[in-house]
Amino acid sequence: MVSPQDTRSSRRRFLTLGLGSVAALAGYAVGVERYLFQVNRYEIPLARLPKAFDGFTIAQIADLHYGSLMPMGVVRHVLSRVGALGVDMIVGTGDYVHERNLTDQIDAVWPELARLRAPFGVWSVLGNHDHWADTARSFEWLAETGQSVRHRAVAVGKAGERIWIGGSGDLWEDALGIDEAFRETPPEECKVLLCHNPDAVDTSFQTEIDLVMAGHTHGGQVVVPFLGAPVLPVRNKRYSSGLVTTPRTRVFISRGVGWALLPVRFNCPPEIAVLQLRCAASA
Repeated sequence: MVSPQDTRSSRRRFLTLGLGSVAALAGYAVGVERYLFQVNRYEIPLARLPKAFDGFTIAQIADLHYGSLMPMGVVRHVLSRVGALGVDMIVGTGDYVHERNLTDQIDAVWPELARLRAPFGVWSVLGNHDHWADTARSFEWLAETGQSVRHRAVAVGKAGERIWIGGSGDLWEDALGIDEAFRETPPEECKVLLCHNPDAVDTSFQTEIDLVMAGHTHGGQVVVPFLGAPVLPVRNKRYSSGLVTTPRTRVFISRGVGWALLPVRFNCPPEIAVLQLRCAASA
């Protein structure tokens, strides 16, 4: 027969174990997984990709959020890993800083971004946090580094063939300008759009785009097994992370590097995404 004292003791052990488990999970989410930076490789077949670009690699930097609990040493570590990947191209899809109404973080992080090099260029757009920090200063650095594709497209040539890399403004804080970006590009040629918020895919534009590269969601930061991410800062909840096929195009959403709202990651480690473009027939 179990005595009341034994029952109380068992309950205390259960509560202690439960509270300890919760504390361990919280500590892992705050202090461990947020810094488990993965390099994840994705194969992306595109129907209009020229044969010369079959196997072309693009590293994506998304949502660095340099600032509180994302120190410069961590940012430099991430950018160093990106630079050592040996990819054909590097792109940035916004939210390089975390602060609001200040320029200190902008002026600190952009010299680091400016050091990036890749054979076929480094191209970037801004995110909502870059505007919230200071729109004018963010625009200045974007232009000064030569990385800007905001509202314009650049032709990238290889073996006599080419693709176009264009960029939009941020959905929340800027004019998107997707059609403006590709206004001078031949309609039949392959186009890749850089944007921050994947909800931009569901707005009104006429240009036929083969691939959209976005960030903003951080993959939700917390992903519950079998249920997914409870919190996603997008209207279209399909836009969590990874490759999503829509009726209009294909959109790749990176889980990004930094954090927003709360400094946690659980079952959703930060990533440096490397996209390998493939001709659809050979993928």
